[in-house]
Amino acid sequence: MSDRSLRVGILLEQCLGPVPGGTGRYAREVATALAGEAPTGSGVLVWTAWHRDVRAARVPGAAGPFRLSLPRRPLTLAWERGVGPVPRRVDVVHAPTPWAPPRRGRALVVTVHDAVPWTHPETLTPRGVRWHRTAIERAARTADALVVPTRAVGDELARHVPLTRPPVVVGEGVSAALATPPDADRRAAALGLPEAPYVVTLATIEPRKGLDVLLDALARPEAPDVPLLVVGQPGWGSVDVAGRAEELGIGGRVRLLGRLEDADLAVVLQRAAVLAAPSRAEGFGLPVLEAMAAGVPVVSSDAPALVEVGGGATRTVPVGDSGALADALGEVVRSAQLRKRMAADGLRRAADFSWAAAGRRLWELYADLV
Repeated sequence: MSDRSLRVGILLEQCLGPVPGGTGRYAREVATALAGEAPTGSGVLVWTAWHRDVRAARVPGAAGPFRLSLPRRPLTLAWERGVGPVPRRVDVVHAPTPWAPPRRGRALVVTVHDAVPWTHPETLTPRGVRWHRTAIERAARTADALVVPTRAVGDELARHVPLTRPPVVVGEGVSAALATPPDADRRAAALGLPEAPYVVTLATIEPRKGLDVLLDALARPEAPDVPLLVVGQPGWGSVDVAGRAEELGIGGRVRLLGRLEDADLAVVLQRAAVLAAPSRAEGFGLPVLEAMAAGVPVVSSDAPALVEVGGGATRTVPVGDSGALADALGEVVRSAQLRKRMAADGLRRAADFSWAAAGRRLWELYADLV
């Protein structure tokens, strides 16, 4: 890496949204890693659109948040036309989602999390499909580098978007905030966690996450007769988890925990018998990595990114196959020996990923571009 000191501006607008989701966690973790891994003399500046309160975008070790002069909606419209305010006093701008400014005299890096707008458009709103396709195609034309979380995403993008250069694969990691809290027992009691084995799923509640497949699976006779804890905020699509569970006759076994703070999430995750990740499509699948790092077995769909991240340490079933999912969950829940082996395999695989490594790789990329 060059000895030149660099100033990197990173957009953390996603952290201020009503449903930050996985991309919000990604943006915050990347900014934190960049600040922690910054070479001597270099620094990170956090930028957002204009909001009265930007405290949710603060990152230890980074300057800011600094606010651009327009709120998100008019700023988005301006950027779509190649105009409007952009981050200042930086050498590189990193947009951790396709919401990216025009490239104006400084290097631009854009993270593209998945190719879902092309591969699974039915799992997004029509407006979301149009916006994401346009934004990603613009980034492919104008950005100095596209960052993707897995090789699978890079391969899928190449089939749908004209790319002037190959995307740069930078993996993700597990937040330090998901370590076991000292008051884990108290938190478990306050959450009312079952003492018996349970299945957990961690996802924004929307069609792409396959929660309908998971509910159908747990209603089958071959599925384990255990509770399901659903962690995550409602997204779009009016996915009625509770209503569907009642229709299937398993309403008493399904609990919606909503969005949890990290310490509570750590407790829920670490005490689970298995994590179910039945997504129809993913770009990385951070819950899979988080579960493996916690020593929790994972059963996922065979979406390419989930297979890649699992690295052979997880059980995979065909996307949308509730029968295969029921069989796999039953096998894992009923076999302590299998869970022990999968936990050990998962811990070894999770050790291949870290946010610190992602931060170092990004600094190398920035230096190459400037």
